[in-house]
Amino acid sequence: MAGQHTVEKIGGTSMSRFGEIMENVILAGRQGDQLYNRIFVVSAYGGITNLLLENKKTGAPGVYGKFAAGHESWREALDAVRARMLEFNRSFAAIGLDQTAADQFVHERLDGIRDCLDDVQRIGSYGHFPKRDYLPATRELLSAVGEAHSAFNSVQILRSRGVNACLVDLTGWRDSQMHSLDQAILAGFQDLDLARQMPIVTGYVKYDEGIMTRFDRGYSEITFSKVAVLTKAREGIIHKEYHLSTGDPILIGASRVKVIGATNFDIADQLSDLDMEAIHSKASKEMELCDIPIRVKNAFDPAHPGTLIERNYVSPEPRVEIICGRDDLIAIEVHDPEMVGEVGYDLRLLEHFRQAGISYIAKSTNANTITHFVPEKHAGVAGCIASIRAAFPNASVATRPVAVVSVIGTNMRLPGFLSRAANALASEKINVLSLGQAMRQVNMQFILERSDFQTAQIALHREFVE
Repeated sequence: MAGQHTVEKIGGTSMSRFGEIMENVILAGRQGDQLYNRIFVVSAYGGITNLLLENKKTGAPGVYGKFAAGHESWREALDAVRARMLEFNRSFAAIGLDQTAADQFVHERLDGIRDCLDDVQRIGSYGHFPKRDYLPATRELLSAVGEAHSAFNSVQILRSRGVNACLVDLTGWRDSQMHSLDQAILAGFQDLDLARQMPIVTGYVKYDEGIMTRFDRGYSEITFSKVAVLTKAREGIIHKEYHLSTGDPILIGASRVKVIGATNFDIADQLSDLDMEAIHSKASKEMELCDIPIRVKNAFDPAHPGTLIERNYVSPEPRVEIICGRDDLIAIEVHDPEMVGEVGYDLRLLEHFRQAGISYIAKSTNANTITHFVPEKHAGVAGCIASIRAAFPNASVATRPVAVVSVIGTNMRLPGFLSRAANALASEKINVLSLGQAMRQVNMQFILERSDFQTAQIALHREFVE
């Protein structure tokens, strides 16, 4: 079936509105054979993974966070997950979900997890089993159940509508075998007939390295990508709650932004670096190398073709494709008069970022100053700053909260682009703290005060898009 099918990913917020997703995306007026040659990779329902692990935005601990900290309240947190899962089951009763089967699935999985965590906690109490030996596996176990729940329910609902849906549960529940990522996925698709079956695939895959350990919360897009590559899909489709637009429609106004329409994988990487993922940067690489395009669609605007991300696309005319940024950066500025002319100073400095596991978003340098702009929320930031100060005692190490706003496009090679951007910001009395643009000219980055973050986006969008 190579090249005849699509692999499609549905995110958690969309899954929470599964009735609409079923009508807009999965069924969408199709009948008979038109329903098939499509594989759906699903995320957990919105908020479930936050309850299982920790809140992605606030860091508030869920089951895992409380268990890892040794708090007995992890049991109450697990009960909260159970209650929320059962609430989701009730919300789908009207569209055909068998409540008895769905509830039984939840109880069986969560009872098993509770018993497992009790055993792990008991073993850990003996002192010979440090947390580093069992916490990663605990996190994997908890991560898996959210996708298993949503995938199971989806299959039941679709079958009630006459669709030959089948569950591809890659979570490895009660399976003692360990496989590589490729082996685990290929085993799940063994003997499936894509022309007559619709696989609903868990976004979580159990494999030897640990998908959560390796990729953290972006793992469902890794699964999406791997499934597309291994099954040789003709196209990957990501269904989101919004279009990939020229700017933030909430900030700028839905009537002012435009759907991008087409871009390339390089631009997708730029967006990923700004925490505004069209697709996880690590997920897109193999699809790019295999020349499998990715389409980003608005799940609630099914008639629109969305944005196609292709390997070699370049806009035939110079244009800006998107204005975006992030306001959660901290500038780490190292000023040292002894830096000038010293070979390897930057290398020694970067070693501290490597040890802390920090990847910087932007960077500026001159003769005696190097500034890295990194995500402030990264857990290693404080330790990194302390180690830099200890290693460079004669340097001045200063920090400052900042924002970055970027003007991004596949082809911005036109004299005057930079001056237009600077003038648009100056017209709003915005002071640019730092700026950068690589020679490929696909991303102009402006480092600003956080208070100017929204105004800068509005000004740049007005200049280049409107």
